[in-house]
Amino acid sequence: MGGPVLSGMTMAELQGVAEQLGLPRFAARQMAEWIYKKQIFEISEMTNLSKTARQRLSEEFVLGRSRPVREVKSADGTVKYLFRTLSGHYVETVYIPTADRATLCISTQVGCRMGCKFCMTGRQGLQAQLSVADMLNQIYSIPHFERLTNIVVMGQGEPFDNTDAVIRTCQLLTSSNGLAWSPKRITVSTVGLTEGMQRFLRETDCHLAISLHFPFAEERKEWMPAERAFPMDRTLALLRQQEFCREIGTDIRDEGEDSSHQRRLSFEYIVFQGLNDDEKHARALIRLLRGLRCRVNLIPFHTIPDSPFQGATEERMKSLRNHLTASGLLTTLRASRGQDIDAACGLLSTKESKA
Repeated sequence: MGGPVLSGMTMAELQGVAEQLGLPRFAARQMAEWIYKKQIFEISEMTNLSKTARQRLSEEFVLGRSRPVREVKSADGTVKYLFRTLSGHYVETVYIPTADRATLCISTQVGCRMGCKFCMTGRQGLQAQLSVADMLNQIYSIPHFERLTNIVVMGQGEPFDNTDAVIRTCQLLTSSNGLAWSPKRITVSTVGLTEGMQRFLRETDCHLAISLHFPFAEERKEWMPAERAFPMDRTLALLRQQEFCREIGTDIRDEGEDSSHQRRLSFEYIVFQGLNDDEKHARALIRLLRGLRCRVNLIPFHTIPDSPFQGATEERMKSLRNHLTASGLLTTLRASRGQDIDAACGLLSTKESKA
């Protein structure tokens, strides 16, 4: 059954739906309550609307909510979900629980056109854009929805290659008429698409993560082709203009993980053995990020088929962390999660998936 999709509509748009169907104006707020605050899968569950109103809605609109078609659980508790999109494609989402938080990693595209050589999603190429409803469905439709504490937009796809949908999703999640989350609970990652990033910084207050991985432009061009069109020096120049990125005269190592007075900037750095794990790269990274108020997350590389890359040893990763920390860069080692179910960083791919 086709028709416009309710999930993803703003309050103004829902008011238009109410007007179209001859419903009272307050029906828009009732619909928003069911769509964005409750875990419903059918329009028929909107029980404070009249039976006639629900029938009319069902005849002319689609809710845009569906349960995952497959789930796989890792030995470490990570769960990977497969969702069917409204356009009939498939996309993966990863739930990562820890002792004190539950993070959901959502996707923004089916595949990705950025072409990073070390990423399974990049090998897939871009197959489809996800709608706002597709992104929200990954959040609302998992069994652990009520436990979620954080959302990271770091799954399949480049978020700012689908900027409109990503920004609207963030706005709905943080709206008082939506999930009403603090924007500090949401982090969006990009390889550095500056036009979309500028809009994101203007129109949301969510955290920003930059997929850096290589501090030298020539190396980054070789392994991350997006560097040619979206050079990191342009990204950094834009960030240096942002107030929240400027150091404020205090040692950033005193800045706690859960500080919430402003949005955070972080840089993701996958550590490859013999490629970007030595002191030369550490010094270059320090120079590159000097003066920025930020965090560096060191991420283990997870081997993919037919790949020349190998992950750095734990000893090398700790050495790199210590070098960066000693320079004043707040640096953390990210634990690998879900590797046994291909749910870890860089492993998501639905090229061959069939429900």
